[in-house]
Amino acid sequence: MTEDISGFTDCMQKMLHHLFTPLRLMLLLQGILVLPAVLLLAGCNEKPQQHTPPRPVRTVTVPAPSQAGMFTQTGEIRPHDEVTLGFRLDGRLLTRSVDVGDHVAVGQVLGTLENSTSQNQLDSARADLDSARAAEQLAVLNLRRMTQLMPSGAIARVQLDTARSDWQAAASRRRSSEATLNTARENLSWTRLTAPATGVVTQVSAEPGQVVSAGQTVVTLAVSSGRDAVIDVADPQAFSRRTGQFRVSLLADPTASATGTLRDISPQADAQTRTWRVRVTLENPPPAMALGASVQVGLYGTGPAVMCLPASALTRIQGKPAVFVVDTAGRRLQLRPVTLAGFTAADMLVSAGLRPGEHVVTAGVSKLREGEKVTVGEEAE
Repeated sequence: MTEDISGFTDCMQKMLHHLFTPLRLMLLLQGILVLPAVLLLAGCNEKPQQHTPPRPVRTVTVPAPSQAGMFTQTGEIRPHDEVTLGFRLDGRLLTRSVDVGDHVAVGQVLGTLENSTSQNQLDSARADLDSARAAEQLAVLNLRRMTQLMPSGAIARVQLDTARSDWQAAASRRRSSEATLNTARENLSWTRLTAPATGVVTQVSAEPGQVVSAGQTVVTLAVSSGRDAVIDVADPQAFSRRTGQFRVSLLADPTASATGTLRDISPQADAQTRTWRVRVTLENPPPAMALGASVQVGLYGTGPAVMCLPASALTRIQGKPAVFVVDTAGRRLQLRPVTLAGFTAADMLVSAGLRPGEHVVTAGVSKLREGEKVTVGEEAE
C-alpha cells in the first residue's frame, strides 16, 4: 500500500513538473492578468442604446412654374462712349490735374509734359523765321534795284536773273521757316493734354514723374451720359438670336432696374477667357446705376417655365446638380437630381426634377444624408 502511494506521488510530481515549466507558468500568469482588463473593456463598450431625435431642417415650398428668361448673367455698367486719351509726344509727365470721377469740360487741361525741349525748338524756329524774312527783304530790294537799272543798260541781263533767283530762294526759305515754326508750336501744344469733350474721368493710367510714350493711355474719359450693361457670353450665336427688351437690375438693389436693347456683339473672342463681349444699351437708367456697378442682365419671356429656389439648396449627386426633398409621408430626405435653367443673384432656376408644393431643404445641405429622418422647421421666405 505504501509503495502504491509513493508511486502515485512520484507520478503526480512528474506531471506537475511537466505542466508548470517556467515558460508555461509565465504565460499562465500573463493570461490571468490580462483577462480582467479584457472583461473591463468589454463592459465599457456596452453603451446603452440611445434614440437620436430627427434633425430639424429649414425648407421652402416649391412654387408654381413661371415663364422666365433663358438667359441671365451678371455684368457691369460702362459708359456708352468712352475715349482713351494720351500725349502725342514722348516725355516725362509733369502734372495730372484730374482723378477718377472728376467732371471735365471741353478744352480743360488734364495733364502736362515737360516742355523745355519743345520750347527751345519753338524759339529756334522763330529766330530762323526772322532770319529768313530779313534775307527775303534784302532779296526784294536787290531785285527791285536790278529791275530799275536793266533798261538803261547799267547791268547785264545775268545780274537781273541772279537777283530774281536770290529773291525766289529767300521767299522759299521764309515759307519753310514759317512751316517749321508752326510745327514747333504744335509740338509745344501737344505737351498739354486737353479734354476733347465734356465727360467724366473713369480711369487714370499714369502718375506725375512717369515717362510716357506717344499714344500711351493716360486718362480714360466717358464723353456721354449714356450707359451700357456689358456682359461676356460663351455662345454669341445663340445670344444674337434673342430679340426683345432686356431687364437690367442692380445686384445690390434689385428694385433699381431698367430696360435695355442689344447694341453690339464683339466679333472676336477674348484671347484669355474665350468669351464674346456684349453691350446692352440702357433706356433711362436710374441714378443708382453708376459706372462700374454690378448688374444682373436677363431676357425674360422667351424661355421654358422654371421654378425659382434659393441657391443655398443646391448640392450634387454623381457630379450633377441635386436638392434634398422632404418626404411628407415618412419625414425622410430624398436626394433628387434637378435640371437647372440658369441663376440669378441669389436664386437658381430649376426647369425639371421638382413638383410644385414639395418641400426643399435650403440650409445645411452639406451635412445631410439621403434617407435621414428630419422634421420640418422654419419655412424660408
